[in-house]
Amino acid sequence: MTTPLSPVLCIAAAQSISVPGDVQANVQSHLSMVLAAARHGVQLLVFPELSLTGYEPTLAAGLVLGADDAVLAPLREAARSTGMALVVGVPVAPLAAGDKPAIGAWVFGADGAAALYRKRYLHPGEEQFASAGVEDVHVRLLAGQPTALAVCADTTHPEHARAALDAGAFLYACGSVISEGGYAKDSVQLKGYAADLGMSVLMANHGAPTGGYACAGRSAFWAPGGAQVVAAPGVGACLVIASREDGAWQGRVVEAPAQ
Repeated sequence: MTTPLSPVLCIAAAQSISVPGDVQANVQSHLSMVLAAARHGVQLLVFPELSLTGYEPTLAAGLVLGADDAVLAPLREAARSTGMALVVGVPVAPLAAGDKPAIGAWVFGADGAAALYRKRYLHPGEEQFASAGVEDVHVRLLAGQPTALAVCADTTHPEHARAALDAGAFLYACGSVISEGGYAKDSVQLKGYAADLGMSVLMANHGAPTGGYACAGRSAFWAPGGAQVVAAPGVGACLVIASREDGAWQGRVVEAPAQ
């Protein structure tokens, strides 16, 4: 297992609430959460799956965004100005021309760079509006940690988490849409990755219904070994913050600023 590269670390899940299809409004609410996270020293902030559009399959094809699109410029600038890496969810261009859009996670770094991860494993039914990515894992150095990104159904495939470990990841960071009915199973699986693979696991879930799913909220962080350090108590917009200093983890939940 790769040794964490920075002795002090502060990361967070942004349990956001998305306005269906309104990217401009969602960018503004994301920015509010970024500024709040910066006040708490957060170095990496992860948003849920399709956080900038909501989980809206019928709208995805018309909401494809690239890193250089003007509507995303405030988020890229916020990453630079706060020194915080951001992971936001949005439909993105497919790998092959003519395919359906992919479910993407744009990474905006504190250095101004942008990188893209496309969801590797689709949930049953998603193939009707989305195409799958081809990378088994996407590992980048974020907040000084080798970090593997995952989007929702990716985390239900143990081979995805194993590939992250094999690629040297210390943190497995997931943006999700998890309903009340699916939360127990999915959270046990995420805890298992922390326990069995020795990675830390951060999961950001939606804080309100999206795309017909009554999301459970309860975004959470599990430390290597499987201990749950912190979790949101339920739904609603909040920051779920986990910090490590001198090898010890602690967590707190901070209510998101009102819009």
